Amino acid sequence: MNLKTIGEVSKNLGISTRMLRYYEKEGLIWSRKKENYAYRVYDEETISRLYLIIFLRKLRFSLKDIAILLSSSDIQNITGIFSKNIDEINNEINALSTIRIILKNFIAKLKKNSDSELNLFLLNNEIADKIGIFLSPKRNELKEEKFMDELNNAGKEFSKLKNVRIIYLPPFTAAASHYIGENPEENAEKPLRDFIKKKRLFDTKPDSRVFGFNHPSPSHENAYYGYEFWVTIPDDMEVERPLTKKKFDGGLYAVHTINMGDFHEWEWLMKWVQESPHYLENYRDEADECMGGLLEEALNFVYHVSNDIEKVKAEHQLDLYYPIKRK
Repeated sequence: MNLKTIGEVSKNLGISTRMLRYYEKEGLIWSRKKENYAYRVYDEETISRLYLIIFLRKLRFSLKDIAILLSSSDIQNITGIFSKNIDEINNEINALSTIRIILKNFIAKLKKNSDSELNLFLLNNEIADKIGIFLSPKRNELKEEKFMDELNNAGKEFSKLKNVRIIYLPPFTAAASHYIGENPEENAEKPLRDFIKKKRLFDTKPDSRVFGFNHPSPSHENAYYGYEFWVTIPDDMEVERPLTKKKFDGGLYAVHTINMGDFHEWEWLMKWVQESPHYLENYRDEADECMGGLLEEALNFVYHVSNDIEKVKAEHQLDLYYPIKRK
C-alpha cells in the first residue's frame, strides 16, 4: 500500500498540515498510524478524497455541504445542495449586475458634472433597496470557457482580500501554554482552559484575548511540531506551571478574519502583504519561536470558556495576524 506522510500530502496538494488535521477532526478524511513511525500517513483512497474536497472547495461548497456530498447516496439530497449553491451564485450575479448598472449611472452623472443631481442619485432609496435585496458577502468572477483553468482563475480572483485591517497590537503580559507532540493544539488548549477558569479571568480581566502559533512549525526533520497559546493577563497575576509568564512587545499587523478550518487563507493574507503598495513583511527574528511573528487570535475564547459555551462552528472564528511595517 502506497502511504504518504502528512508533510508529503501537504506539499503535493498545496494545503497546510493544519487544514489536513482539521479535515480529519471533522471526519472528512482519516489517517493511519504506521508502526515505528511518528508521522500521520494517508493512503491512496484518502488522497483521492482530498482531491475531491479541494475541487469542491474551488466550486465554493462549504465544508458542511462537502461532508454531506461525500457521505450521501441520495440523489435528491445531492442535487438540492447543488441547486442551493446555484441560487447563491445567481444572487451574486444579480448583485454584481446591479452594481455595474449603478456605476455606469454614476459615470453618466459625473460626466454631466452636476453635484446636486449626483447627490440625489446616491440617496435614491430604490437603488439602495435593490442592493440590499441582491447583495451577498461572497464575490467571484464567473467565466464559461476552459473549465478547470477558468475555475482556478476564478479561485484566484476570489482569494484577493478586500477587507484587510491594519492593527497595532499593544504590548501585553501573557500566560503561555506550550505542547510539542501529537495534536499539539488540543493538548496545549486544555491547561489554558483550566487556567482561565481557575483565575476567573473573565471577571478579573474581561478584555482578555487568546493568541496562538506553531512552536516549532511542522517540518520533515521533526517527528512532531508544537503549538503555543497565550492568554493576556494582568501584569501582577501569578502564573503556575505548566503555564509560564511572558511579555509581548507588540507590533503592527495586517489582519484578516477566517472561519475555523480556512487556514489556506494565510496564503491570501501573505499575498496581500506582498502586493501592498504601503507595507512590507516584518518577520520576527525568533522565527522558530513564533512562526516568524504570525499569530492566530481565537475570538471570544475567554468568554466562551468562562461561560461553558460550546461554540457552534459558525461562531468559531480566528483573526490571522501578519507582521508588517511601513515602506
